This record gives sequence, structure tokens and C-alpha cells, in this order.
Amino acid sequence: MNSILTARELFVAQQGPLKLRWLAGQGGAERLLEPATARYPGMALVGHLNYVHPNRVQILGSAEVEYLRRLPDAEHEQALDNLFRCPTTTIVVVANAETVDPDLIAAADAADLPLLVTPLGSPQIIDHLQHYLTRSLAEKTVQHGVFLEVMGLGVFITGESGSGKSEVALELLSRGHRLIADDAVEFSRTGPDVLIGRCPRMLRDFLEVRGLGILNVRAMFGDTAVRPEKTLRLIVCLQPLTPERMAKIDRLQVEQKTRTLLDVDIPEVLLYVAPGRNLAVLVETATRAHILRMRGINPLEELIRRQQDSMSGKSP
Repeated sequence: MNSILTARELFVAQQGPLKLRWLAGQGGAERLLEPATARYPGMALVGHLNYVHPNRVQILGSAEVEYLRRLPDAEHEQALDNLFRCPTTTIVVVANAETVDPDLIAAADAADLPLLVTPLGSPQIIDHLQHYLTRSLAEKTVQHGVFLEVMGLGVFITGESGSGKSEVALELLSRGHRLIADDAVEFSRTGPDVLIGRCPRMLRDFLEVRGLGILNVRAMFGDTAVRPEKTLRLIVCLQPLTPERMAKIDRLQVEQKTRTLLDVDIPEVLLYVAPGRNLAVLVETATRAHILRMRGINPLEELIRRQQDSMSGKSP
């Protein structure tokens, strides 16, 4: 699921942090900002004025404004026409508190292209908007399950309906771990192998537990019991333990399972639900084991090495 963003939404979100003013081109409020790979491959999201490979957000700093002013009249008019009528550009931002010439305002109004101004420096604007747009326009997917921070790692607990995901989450909360999202978790791919999970605004702080209904985790456990987002590091899948599944269990876990979300492979652990099993402790243990694997510690390899040493007559 690719995200889109209108010029109006960007302005509302960044008006305060970047001290933006909407100077001209109000007719282009619904122009869309799309991911750089959407329709014009190879385009950058934001950068200084570029006519060869136009950015979606063109930034005019002091050097760019001075360049436009020095052009001969005919070239100046053509440059403004190329800037404001470029089909790949959605917004033009004049930075560094530069004085905006009347011909820029007229060109923006004529093309219905938003023209924004800010007193902040252009490098600061580019850095801030690049980060904001990368996250806002990242490819997203919504998955059913519970997302928590367990021992500092983002752990996504999933499984069949009624498998006990929320009950496990409640016990983990009582053990000092933190809730990010319950039921619907929104994952965004913000890097080649980075998935950020967060909770939709409507469901923030809430946890549904069968028999108890809707619980407000923040009110019950305090502000430190919830987090707004976290990088996904591990998936724990809960499955009822049946005779068929019992026969297929890989007790040594020779092969590390993974699940692919948004083309990113995430390590996955299967935990079987059966009477008497403390799933919260098992989730904690699975997280600890994953942390050790990330550090290069593999108990199975150590066991195999000891067996090989024993068979070859080496002392332990």
C-alpha cells in the first residue's frame, strides 16, 4: 500500500516546525506528493532547485534566488515557467527569509503550484522535509496482532483469532514491557530492511482482552507502559498445539524461520499454545534468544561442536 500526501497536509503538519507561510498558488492545495518511485522513477523527494531532475519539493535558497534574478528577461521568464509548470513538482519553498519577487508569486498563482516561504535555512529545510516525507510516504501494510517492546526489541505477536495474543500482551505488560499497538498494527518500510510499527490513532493506548473488554493501558499501567512506535525485530506466531503439529515440530530449531513483510525478511518463532504453558515467559525467552543470535551466539552450534569434540576424543 503506497501512501500519498497532499500539499495542504504537508503544510498543516510542518507549518509550526518549519515556520511556513503559504504565499501563493493556493489553488494547488490538493496536489499530491507521492513516493519517489511512484510515477517518476529516480526523482528525489526534496532538494535545491534542479531543472535537470526536478525534485517534488523544490527549495530556493539564497544562491538559487540570486541565480534566477541574474538571468536575462527571456531566460528568466522561461526558467519560472519550467519551474512552476513542471509536472513532477508539487511545492516550491523559498528559504533563508529571502524576499519573494512578484514574478514568482504571479507564476505560482498562474500555475496553481503552492509557493511557501520560511525564514529557516535551506539545508535545515531539506534535512527536515526529507525525513518527514520518507516516513510519511513510506510503503505501508496493516497486520492483525499485538506489537510490543520486549527487552528493548519490537516484537509482533500474531496468530489465529482466540489464540491468546491479548492475554499474553497483558501479562507482558504486568512484567514491565510496553505496548505499541493491539489488533491493528501499521508497519511502514522506512529503509531497505527497516520496518517501523505504530498504532492507528483511533486505537492508541487500548488493549482488548476477552472477558474484560477494552482496557486503557496508559491509565492502568502509566505513561511508561506505552510507546508510539518501534522497529520490528521479531515475529512470534502463536498456534494451538495439535497432534499434527506436534509431529512436525523441529525441536532443535535447526532452520531459522522468517516472514516477509513489505519485502523485508523478519525472523519468526512459532510458539504452541497448550494448557500449562506460560506463553509470556516463552515470549521473553524467545526475545532473549534472538538477542543472543544477533550477537553471534548460537546454542545449537555450540552443542554440535561439543558432540563433535566428544566423538573425536577431544577433552571438553
